[in-house]
Amino acid sequence: MQFTKLKITGFKSFVEPVEFPIATGLTGIVGPNGCGKSNVVEALRWGMGENSAKRLRGSEMDDVIFAGSAGRPARNLAEVMLVLDNRQRTALAEFNSDDEMEITRRIERGMGSDYRINGRPVRQKDVQLLFADQATGAHSTSIVSQGKVSALISAKPEERRQVLEEAAGVSGLHARRHEAELKLKAAETNLARVGDQLQLMDQQLRGLKTQVRQTSRYRNLGDLIRKAEAGILYLKIRAAEAALHAAEAAFAQ
Repeated sequence: MQFTKLKITGFKSFVEPVEFPIATGLTGIVGPNGCGKSNVVEALRWGMGENSAKRLRGSEMDDVIFAGSAGRPARNLAEVMLVLDNRQRTALAEFNSDDEMEITRRIERGMGSDYRINGRPVRQKDVQLLFADQATGAHSTSIVSQGKVSALISAKPEERRQVLEEAAGVSGLHARRHEAELKLKAAETNLARVGDQLQLMDQQLRGLKTQVRQTSRYRNLGDLIRKAEAGILYLKIRAAEAALHAAEAAFAQ
């Protein structure tokens, strides 16, 4: 995929909508101090899923919204749209049918961010994985900000390794692996929970079987008692009838 446009509205110093075309190859952002160069780079990173306000030179994420100036009131929302050429069909499967992709991040003051790809609501993780699969992202080494070259020269071996892995296009695999490990851990937790539930249900089943046996036994005993009571009652009736006949015979004499 190739970036083709960056559209910014209400983000930091860009209170009015502005569109930056991005040509193929190396792109440089130049200009005098205070013209908003860093804000352009931060808008790009924010649109790719940056979740640290500190890395965007703020204390909270709402700080990316235009805070107002002497002649302009503060805005309540900011939006960044990244337009990408997807004619090579390297996007996620569910979005890979379109020649062009529009990744939009919008934040409303006090309400948090939401993400959309071609107008469809998605998770932050979906956007981050989309760019990770392309060996780029909010923390990509392909975004060379001021002082980054000197920082790379003095970087630790582990940090340089991350740069090389991203250049080789395998950084997305680490993200996928991490996601797979999280899913595996969740599956193992669910499996253990199911095992506990099965054990509990087995105990309950054994208890129910005992109750069934006891109920069946009580039922059988009840039947025997009722039969015995019926037999006793029958014998009493016969005895009473015999006594009655004897009394009648004695009276007749």
